Amino acid sequence: MPELPEVETVKMGLAPAMAGRRFTKVVTRRGDLRVPFPPHFAERLTGRKIEKLWRRAKYLLAELDNGETLVIHLGMSGRMSVYAEGKERKLGQYVYEQAPANAGQGKHDHVVMETDAPARIVFTDHRRFGLMTLVDTDKLDEDKLFKGLGIEPLSKEFDAAYLDRVLKGKRTPIKSALLDQRVIAGLGNIYVCEALFRAGISPKRLASTIPGKRTPALLRDIKAVLADAIKAGGSSLRDYAGADGALGEFQHRFAVYGREGEPCGRKSCKGIVRRIVQAGRSTFYCPKCQR
Repeated sequence: MPELPEVETVKMGLAPAMAGRRFTKVVTRRGDLRVPFPPHFAERLTGRKIEKLWRRAKYLLAELDNGETLVIHLGMSGRMSVYAEGKERKLGQYVYEQAPANAGQGKHDHVVMETDAPARIVFTDHRRFGLMTLVDTDKLDEDKLFKGLGIEPLSKEFDAAYLDRVLKGKRTPIKSALLDQRVIAGLGNIYVCEALFRAGISPKRLASTIPGKRTPALLRDIKAVLADAIKAGGSSLRDYAGADGALGEFQHRFAVYGREGEPCGRKSCKGIVRRIVQAGRSTFYCPKCQR
């Protein structure tokens, strides 16, 4: 599933074609994704201006000029592709390919949105675990999708004091605590493994043992690994690609994730990366330098 850096990268790629633009045409190719589309979904989007495009946790949000917000979740395999209408076009820092004649007509192309950029945005989802819905903007925080979500890890509010407070007395492994979306919103398996490695913290260590001396390094490395991944365009492991079709590059920089049996990514360490299962998820770490 795309994690925070991948969703942030998609948001950045969509912005030139969506932010401040107006939907000129919206077509749904089926009645549902993970859940049914809201009644008259396409009609409610058509003609609406996108006032703001942003990300919350692993969700994309497009605030509309009628008081509603389009909420998008990529699910396991969802992809948002942007094509220029007419000739290939550069919008902002992105170069979008000319829309082929069959753009949006593939078997798994479920939603096609055109904007006055002009651009065509195609949502493709082979597994249909993605989601698109409409929520009243002033009720977003109360909606079941967002109610109870934790702090954004790249925000100023996510600081050492917050991390100390939420981990204090927590009798679960630090890996599980960081993946709890009620504690920190948007962190996923890949980047928690990488952040713990950078901080030299064992994923098996109890979260309650972190507050104090270990907090600054963990805070720094969570923010740093996310920033590095966004700069690299995310990680392309299976279906993920940016809105302009570019693949992410961060998977080539993994220090531990997916490297079971390989030498530790820290040059000064002679350990071997191990894989264990925690809460049903694979955890990769170096037992020698992560304590």
